[in-house]
Amino acid sequence: MRPRKRDVLLLWLLVCSGVAEALEPISTTIAVGMAAALLARYHYIFYYFRECCRPEWISFNRTRLKTDLDSKLFGQHIASRIILKAVTGFMSNDNPKKPLVLSLHGWTGTGKNFVSKLIADSIYAEGMHSGFVHVFTSTLHFPHAEHIATYKSQLQQWVRGNVSNCERSMFIFDEMDKMHPGLIDSIKPYLDYYDKLDGVSYRKSIFIFLSNAGGEDIIQTALEFWKEGRKREEIELKDLEKALSLSVFNNNNNGFFRSSLIDRSLVDSFVPFLPLEYRHLVQCAIAEMKARNMKPNHKVAENVARDLVYFPKSERVFSVKGCKSIESKLDFYS
Repeated sequence: MRPRKRDVLLLWLLVCSGVAEALEPISTTIAVGMAAALLARYHYIFYYFRECCRPEWISFNRTRLKTDLDSKLFGQHIASRIILKAVTGFMSNDNPKKPLVLSLHGWTGTGKNFVSKLIADSIYAEGMHSGFVHVFTSTLHFPHAEHIATYKSQLQQWVRGNVSNCERSMFIFDEMDKMHPGLIDSIKPYLDYYDKLDGVSYRKSIFIFLSNAGGEDIIQTALEFWKEGRKREEIELKDLEKALSLSVFNNNNNGFFRSSLIDRSLVDSFVPFLPLEYRHLVQCAIAEMKARNMKPNHKVAENVARDLVYFPKSERVFSVKGCKSIESKLDFYS
């Protein structure tokens, strides 16, 4: 039974707005009685006002994710395919054996943070603003190596507390390449194949790691394909995944160095983000214009893309910063 608008408004006025406090005792008793009757009839009415860990606020929209990946993510055919398949499979499973764990790797500006946002938008009504989406940035939340023991304890408490509050929680760890080695292993039990740990099930949560680590290997592969005259769309996951995981595992300057998450195969997918070309930056500039409700101007988009830095220096094949500088550059040309 859907609540009538007048009932919703009345209950809000009686319970949430403080109106009842201004009434004399007899009227207050009547008001409280009316609120109790309405609440009994529409027990779910509060879910319309405040985000809750319920389907009204958390519900996967595969169509939205696919549409966003197809229309807003440029030059990432591998990542787009993996993300859609992994998230769809996980969210369609009512009884997953473990949390979904994705590790996104690539150079600056290739779309790792953006994809995290698209995933959140497809699951949570509030998107990245949801109280069930938690973002940790290594240089902000875990800056000092000498405090790693404290960070481990805090991280365990944060994850445990939030999953206890909502099993459909999402955790995003940015700058994994700057995280102190060993820290992320503190949450390894929560990512493993356990039904429950101390009464808490983590199996429906999502963990996403973002890192520049492994970016050199991805770039090297992309350059080799280009030098051989092959299209970037011919690059497959098998051309990158094994080398990527080994590179990250053996790199002592990143948070995954000798990590048990990799050693125990708890990361479901290592997702490579390829370096972007000129044509992709033009697409990014057009998309930014649309986001600003500007009329798309292809000539301006080309000027913006042309003004960015590319490598190798003589051939200007790949963008150094991807789409990261598009927003500020567009301000200059607007």
